[in-house]
Amino acid sequence: MTDLPGRENDPNENPFAMFGNPEQIAAAMRQFADMLSAPQSSGPVNWDMAKNIARHAVAAEGDPSVMEGERRQIVDALNLADLWLNEATALPSGVGNPQAWSRSEWIEKTVPVWRQLCDPVAARMVETMSGTLGAAGLPAEAQAMAGPLMGMMKQMGGMMVGQQIGQALGSLAREVVGSTDIGLPLSGDAALLPGGIAAFSQGLEMPAEEIRLYLALREAAHHRLFQHVPWLRANLLNAVEEYARGITVDVSGLEEQLRGLDINNPEQIQEILGGGALLKPEETEQQKTALSRLETTLALIEGWVSTVVAGAAAGKLPSAAALGETVRRRRATGGPAEQTFATLVGLELRPRRLREAAALWQALEADRGADGRDAVWNHPDLMPTASDLDDPAGFVRGEPEFDLSGLEASLRESAGENEKADEEKKDEGGEGRGA
Repeated sequence: MTDLPGRENDPNENPFAMFGNPEQIAAAMRQFADMLSAPQSSGPVNWDMAKNIARHAVAAEGDPSVMEGERRQIVDALNLADLWLNEATALPSGVGNPQAWSRSEWIEKTVPVWRQLCDPVAARMVETMSGTLGAAGLPAEAQAMAGPLMGMMKQMGGMMVGQQIGQALGSLAREVVGSTDIGLPLSGDAALLPGGIAAFSQGLEMPAEEIRLYLALREAAHHRLFQHVPWLRANLLNAVEEYARGITVDVSGLEEQLRGLDINNPEQIQEILGGGALLKPEETEQQKTALSRLETTLALIEGWVSTVVAGAAAGKLPSAAALGETVRRRRATGGPAEQTFATLVGLELRPRRLREAAALWQALEADRGADGRDAVWNHPDLMPTASDLDDPAGFVRGEPEFDLSGLEASLRESAGENEKADEEKKDEGGEGRGA
């Protein structure tokens, strides 16, 4: 007997119809099982689950393996770009093992750094959530069993944060073109994604070879900076940790949803786990300061890279200026994935002041040459601050109160006055004794 159209949703024909879409139910239950199977010592985030969610997200849109021809094009572009950069910066090469990745490989290769970056924030969020839920979100009889239940609350919190991070990484993987275009040192190897380059190239009426080589220049320039400025990586991660120390989470809405949670309803569980707004941190002044420092550092990195790449591409890539403007707009506005990640994890990954940072590096190069420009990276105390971005020329020449020539003249004048005063005192003392 042939089933009539639409009868598959009739409970009389399909006893499982009341539970909704079977695929959605299976997905929700898989995520719930991942949380329950995660060992308690695995940290604040279930990273296996996060990776699975991210990989499923990119696989849903297609993520073919990198073909040998594509890999060779990427490796050749990175090697050529690295040669060009020798003429634009004194920093040594950072391209030791050029690679071409699929989106899934990008997720797998960069998760260790994401873990280091996100765990401080996630730990604080999970701690706050579990403490609040354990004290206020549970009935009195349940609070008496707080010990075992607190562990469950932490596990639940880790699952929620892990799912959100996985969703964000999956979105980012569909947009990135390499290992560094977010502005963070996500891998020790220089790598580009053929799929990401193809997506980036859509709508650009430029030769594919030029686009690939320009993006290779940016990737190789980032790696020179991250590998040969030893304090930079720690500076970025410390800003994140400082942000995490002051984090608080508003979980009142989450409490309300958990009070009415039916563990037999997978769709409701999935809806709560996907509630990004519930986990958005409330920023304190300390956190705003840390984020401002992180944002300034990212702007300085991006500004330096764009300046060095422009110098290396000059006279070689006709489309370099147009591609540079495309990248600046992309980084300044932030794509949907970057905005999603900022909402879910509470971190702002895009620099807002790219043009000001680039103008500062260009002014330094014009005044001190490429070597003098790059020497600023020798120590964090030499780096421009957010206020310096307002006045690049002032940073280059030094603020008036720190002008050495003026200081020396002032000291000489002061020394002369003191010497004259001492002579007068000696004369007065001699006259007094003689009298």
